[in-house]
Amino acid sequence: MPAKKNKKGPTKGSGGKNRRSLEAKSGTLPAEQRHWYEGKQKAKAAKRQAAGGPGPKGQDRGEQRGRKVNSDLLVGRNPVVEALRAHVPAKRLFLANSLDSDDRVNEAARLAGDLGVEVSEVTRNELDRRCDSNGQPGAAHQGIVLQVRPYEYAAPEDLLDRAKAADEPGLIVVLDGITDPHNLGAIARSAAAFGAHGIVIPERRTAGVNTTAWKTSAGTLARLPVAQATNLNRTLEAYKKEGLFTVGLDADGDTTLPGLHLATGPLVVVVGAEGKGISRLVRENCDAVASIPITAAESLNASVAAGVTLYEIARLRSEQG
Repeated sequence: MPAKKNKKGPTKGSGGKNRRSLEAKSGTLPAEQRHWYEGKQKAKAAKRQAAGGPGPKGQDRGEQRGRKVNSDLLVGRNPVVEALRAHVPAKRLFLANSLDSDDRVNEAARLAGDLGVEVSEVTRNELDRRCDSNGQPGAAHQGIVLQVRPYEYAAPEDLLDRAKAADEPGLIVVLDGITDPHNLGAIARSAAAFGAHGIVIPERRTAGVNTTAWKTSAGTLARLPVAQATNLNRTLEAYKKEGLFTVGLDADGDTTLPGLHLATGPLVVVVGAEGKGISRLVRENCDAVASIPITAAESLNASVAAGVTLYEIARLRSEQG
């Protein structure tokens, strides 16, 4: 006998009979009146601040003058010795208490003492824990870890003040879309060598000053300020209002670098990422866009292009002087 099909037809609604069950129960205190609410909010705010997130009322910590980035850990004998040789500002040198000393360990301890860096002996388990919490799980620290001090960024107007106080025409380097910290460090080295008064980088989607940039700069970042700009275009506009000309570097520039007529005056040089170049809005903010004549079809690395440009600017200025 075939089973009966259950043809369920339309059902009636509750007719509003359950409406009261959806209403809020009387006597429920608003969140802000609960005795644990304030403590929870403070804990959330502290957690956001530790993670580098926005502060109260949506204020980004990056908008604050003199913003610092979180401390970084440098691990391994060679990297630590190289960083100390380059005078990377460090807070503490950790050495495993069961460490077999060699020339690199001895040099690291000596350099740390000369630089006033605190030296602490800890267990290898403690070094493992510190590396894990710093986002470097399983790092081959070789029993030696250097805690780098947080880098304090300047404000864009600080570089302007520095340029105005100098005897020579102002020279500021702006990086647009540079995401490799090696490039940042190399550009800083060239900028210092050819008389620039500082570097400006955007707050987001860019390489910041970390241990890699420190090492590549060979200590230059200890004396050349790096500023963070909330909005790169507004910063360029502010510089132009103060009398600085803006020159962007691009393979499709409307002028060539040799003999650049703006080089002898107060100048901002904008360097874009390799291949991608400077962004459209930044390009529109430039007084001129210059290209470097090369024989090959390939583009130059961003740090190489910056070095060539800064050398040419220094050469033209010396000829005029």
